[in-house]
Amino acid sequence: MADDKQKHLVFSILEFLQTSINNGTIKQDDAEGVEVAIQCIGEAFGVDLTEAAQAQTYSTKPATLVSIFDVFVNAQKKLGNKHAAASAASSTASASAASAAAATPAKASEPTAEQKKNAEELKVAGNRKVNEKEYAEAIRLYGEAIVLNPNNAVYYANRAAAYSQMGDHQNAISDSLKAAEVDPSYSKAYSRLGHAYFSVGKYKEAVTAYEKGLALEPNNATMKSSLATARVKARDNEVAPSARGGAGAGPGAGGLPAGFPDLSALGGGAGGMPDLASLMSNPALMNMAQQMMQSGALNSLMSNPAMQQMAQRMMSGGGTPSMEEMMRNPELAEAARGLMGGGMGGAPQPPQDDESML
Repeated sequence: MADDKQKHLVFSILEFLQTSINNGTIKQDDAEGVEVAIQCIGEAFGVDLTEAAQAQTYSTKPATLVSIFDVFVNAQKKLGNKHAAASAASSTASASAASAAAATPAKASEPTAEQKKNAEELKVAGNRKVNEKEYAEAIRLYGEAIVLNPNNAVYYANRAAAYSQMGDHQNAISDSLKAAEVDPSYSKAYSRLGHAYFSVGKYKEAVTAYEKGLALEPNNATMKSSLATARVKARDNEVAPSARGGAGAGPGAGGLPAGFPDLSALGGGAGGMPDLASLMSNPALMNMAQQMMQSGALNSLMSNPAMQQMAQRMMSGGGTPSMEEMMRNPELAEAARGLMGGGMGGAPQPPQDDESML
């Protein structure tokens, strides 16, 4: 005969199975078999979910079997298995996300009041994990909230943010799109989507997403800044290859640092250098020079030993070096790369995602 401790455990297992049937986790085709299993297991241990007296004695609510198991997982983390547990949780969360996406119909049935309440509790727990930077655990909790209430866009958007924090931008895109599908008026869905698109280099899509978000929330300063950054990147990507120095001449091509203007297109002068008139009429170069003077970067470049040596060579009649020769000089190339990385043509950083959770 089972003792009370065993009945507590069995009752929790049967509650978990019954809840999985009720919320659709277990497919309808399999539900009948699981219900038979619930009945058989209950009879074997003398446990009956339908008896109010037993429910009062053996139920662990508001705790569930899943939340009790969480305590065990967290204990493992504290004992030194944090990385392994997080990796396993992330894999489980990704599998759960794919499974939920495949199993969830376009319009899920309305969850019960209890399911909504439990889903909100899971969301709050997920938000707490995000604040603690335990993103894999947050993803798992948001996934459970989605299973209980797939009609809440916030859960998808929050999980998208957690995915982005882990560098999993493809899943972030999927969740953001789902959030927008569930609630097209939820602006944060488009903010998350824009951030994820930008992070994978889809700048046009990022611009579109931010524009949709700002149409819903025009005064959102974070989205305004992010949209501006995405537009710059989208515009840069549309520049014809010839404007960047010929086909295949992307950032760093020919030894030039990223963002350094192609001087070869400005016309030939002595020693392969462009003529002064062409230099002064090139907007990109003038803009770069203006920024260098304002920031003091020009003084830094001119004090570079390689640049001083080159200037002395020119003054002593040694000839003017070509741009290609200048960029082959490791010290000068490194100095130029440092200047470019200081904000004059380097790759813009991804827009900052609004990490606030609802």
